[in-house]
Amino acid sequence: MTTIFLALLQGAILAYALLAGVFLAFSDFIMRSLARTSGSGGVEAMQVINREVFRWVFMILFMGMAPVSLLLSGFAAMNLETPADRLILLAGLVYLAGCFGVTVIRNVPMNERLAAMEPATATARDYWAGTYLPRWTFWNTVRTIACALSSVLLMTAVIWKAGAL
Repeated sequence: MTTIFLALLQGAILAYALLAGVFLAFSDFIMRSLARTSGSGGVEAMQVINREVFRWVFMILFMGMAPVSLLLSGFAAMNLETPADRLILLAGLVYLAGCFGVTVIRNVPMNERLAAMEPATATARDYWAGTYLPRWTFWNTVRTIACALSSVLLMTAVIWKAGAL
């Protein structure tokens, strides 16, 4: 394993873990806290969060890990002789499907629908409580698990490649 590839793996481990932490915060207590506000308060707060999420730190991690995951998976796919290489391939695919894909296909459409609503309306409150909160939180938990699993898979691969397993 080259020094550059090892550094890429270590950076990806950290990035996956950081993303898992952000998503975990939402699934564990942020969404629960927003659910305890008045319906319109939760809607308005989530609308603000969804606008602020485009700040550079989160977006660099989230968007940047898609090409990094492709790169890691591509390198691993060229050499599937060792279990470590298969773990690297799996880690990238888990992130791409379970985090990036879920975000694009599930969470973003719900965010866009919520963004178009006036928080004080009954329609917004009903969507918030009956659809958005349970479904968004479920898919966010999938993202949490995918990022954490990707991090663990890469850590295991690095340990394996180092000869410790």
